[in-house]
Amino acid sequence: MPDLAHTPPHTLASMPPSGTAPAQPPMLWDVFCRVIDNHGDLGVCWRLAGHLAGLGHRVRLWVDQAQDLQWMAPQGHPGVHVLPWPHGIRFHWPTPLGPSMASMDPPESADLAHGTSAPAAALASSVQVHGVIEAFGCELPPSVQAAMATEHPRPVWINLEYLSAEAHVERLHALPSPVMSGPARGLQKWFFYPGFTAHTGGLLHPSPPETFAAQQPDQTALDPAQVGSAHNHAAQTALRVLLFCYEPASLPTWLTAWADGPQPIALSVCAGRASRAVQAWQAQRGPQGDGALRISHLPWVSQVEFDVLLAQHDLNFVRGEDSLVRALWAGQPFVWQIYPQGDGVHHAKLTAFLGALGAPTALAQAHRAWNADTAQSPPALSEADLQTWGHWVRGVRQALLAQPDLAQQLTAFAASHSGKPSPRG
Repeated sequence: MPDLAHTPPHTLASMPPSGTAPAQPPMLWDVFCRVIDNHGDLGVCWRLAGHLAGLGHRVRLWVDQAQDLQWMAPQGHPGVHVLPWPHGIRFHWPTPLGPSMASMDPPESADLAHGTSAPAAALASSVQVHGVIEAFGCELPPSVQAAMATEHPRPVWINLEYLSAEAHVERLHALPSPVMSGPARGLQKWFFYPGFTAHTGGLLHPSPPETFAAQQPDQTALDPAQVGSAHNHAAQTALRVLLFCYEPASLPTWLTAWADGPQPIALSVCAGRASRAVQAWQAQRGPQGDGALRISHLPWVSQVEFDVLLAQHDLNFVRGEDSLVRALWAGQPFVWQIYPQGDGVHHAKLTAFLGALGAPTALAQAHRAWNADTAQSPPALSEADLQTWGHWVRGVRQALLAQPDLAQQLTAFAASHSGKPSPRG
């Protein structure tokens, strides 16, 4: 696939697929995830686990804050078994065979709400490949590493990295890292990078129901009593904006400009940090009120509901990794807040993203203003700009969907590397 950085947005839709992953026999996947601060790691890992299960594999998701799945994925997944992060000195893999994984005695503090399992027929089939995903450098406990070292054939140990459009991603993707010491000595870890080109691990594609939701927004999918009434009371001429952010320096400036401006804006604010930041601005405004803004503070919503919200708004402000990818699939204009880092390296990452996907000039300027370290004025949000941004994101979406899915690539990679001896093995 050509380099997106040098490809006009209008040509992206015509790019041919880079290949599809062949069908693989059932595998056993163990996905390890630790929630750092903003649930993004868990959001990605839950979607990944569901995609792997959707390919017919057995999946166990080990997580240290499984309670967050109660609102993030209340429906659970029939092919994903959620287990608590292993803290013990001694560790034994739960057997994947037998009448049902759900019938096993759960480890202490296991979250049974998401402990559903695949059908018994699938569980009875032999497992040819065991893949272990160490998500975002969460560092597997020594006891887990020791258990992996006793397996024959040895599991395919994958460190799933953060999403980036930087040049080093293609260079480092799928490189090995021999383990030279510790309980896993003799094993090999592989670095797997999601990305935006055919020379990376790709992205998690939407499943068919998710794709339909993005193309055909269901206005009744969200109960206004549960997620706010912005869509009901907003005038037809109001610009519908979804706000999911950290606390960008420009946020108060943009809110003030929107409130004092001529354009009615129906602003749906996601729960958590975004809502608290907007409430602080509202308190500071005092008697001036919200002006042209019609603000609705949303409760916590599931991933499915969040995807529908993205499809229903005219402009989406998203943050982190998972919501960026979902904004791409939604096909609506968006502005991304990259996770801010103290050393400022996030600015280089943002520039790489905007360049790699050929963002229109006005959209790139809006991104830089939104992510600036000091407050910047907002763009005009003209109808022409929004149309250009929407055309661009839909072109990018079509090009990215032509590439192999991340879960498919992980499956193919594990199948091709299973049973291979490590350099010291």
